Amino acid sequence: MDKINLRQIQEQREHESFSKFAAFSDESLGRDRYEKQCDIRPCYQRDRDRIIHCKSFRRLKLKTQVFLAPKGDHYRTRLIHTLEVSQNARTIARALRLNEDLTEAIALGHDLGHTPFGHAGERALNRVYSGGFKHCEQSVRVVEVLENRGKGLNLTKEVRDGILNHKTSGNPMTLEGKIVRLSDKIAYVTADIDDAIRGNIITDDMIPVYLRETLGDSTRQRINTLIHDIIINSEGKNDICMSKEVGDALFDMRKFMFESVYTNPIAKSEEHKAEKLVERLFEYYNEHIDRLPEDFRDYYYNIDNHYDKERIVCDYIAGMTDNYAVETYKNLTIPFSWSVY
Repeated sequence: MDKINLRQIQEQREHESFSKFAAFSDESLGRDRYEKQCDIRPCYQRDRDRIIHCKSFRRLKLKTQVFLAPKGDHYRTRLIHTLEVSQNARTIARALRLNEDLTEAIALGHDLGHTPFGHAGERALNRVYSGGFKHCEQSVRVVEVLENRGKGLNLTKEVRDGILNHKTSGNPMTLEGKIVRLSDKIAYVTADIDDAIRGNIITDDMIPVYLRETLGDSTRQRINTLIHDIIINSEGKNDICMSKEVGDALFDMRKFMFESVYTNPIAKSEEHKAEKLVERLFEYYNEHIDRLPEDFRDYYYNIDNHYDKERIVCDYIAGMTDNYAVETYKNLTIPFSWSVY
């Protein structure tokens, strides 16, 4: 009989300690391409590691969360948002004895396909790309195709499903995916309020009284209330639930944020410029496909796996950071001074 390795020991421990509703690593639906299993890490831990080490994850540090390229040191970027979603989700998963590795992998990968300039960039690409653009679908494309020079990360089906279905209308196949879906909303209505107050867009007393009474008066209190409510109402159930009172308050807080912050003319005063910039980049590269970096040209000219031109251009622009998009636009539209004296 073969000696049991460290991965198998961890998989056995999952069955001993996890809830019966958890996604067990040794029962995964697997990967699209066969790989020999790691002798140390269960499959979801391996997926988490691949996401952390990929280039798309690193670029999140220079992508907008709410405010475009903020100069202040303490505003959230897309990377910080991702880490806050992951931390909230892991807390819930651990308390419910679900698979923390799977939860973390989904959380860390959920926004890999986000555009420069946040949802402004997403709106622009959705307008100009004939196939339409959604960042949740792009995140899956990143891990299935774009990373690793066209080979993708070959993640498990459960992780990819959770990434795809983190949107509000999504329905993840695992409880771990459902946790991330809610944790994303928690991060939005807690952290984004904090940034909006820091940016003088709203003040604490602008938040409706009943929302402050229900969820709390600070970021810390609101996170604590929401996470406790999910854990208490999901314990022993094959679902991730909230109480009606807190769930309604979360919905109303998101509504308040959309009305007061996400569509605020002061907070979003520069977004029309960002959208135009993304649209112009899309137009330019559609007309000059040979100006794309070599790896993206390879996708286009690859006979065995051919993608239409718009799709490749969309992939390239969606992967840009805010700063890189601005610099690229400048280089394409603003003439350089003659440097010979």
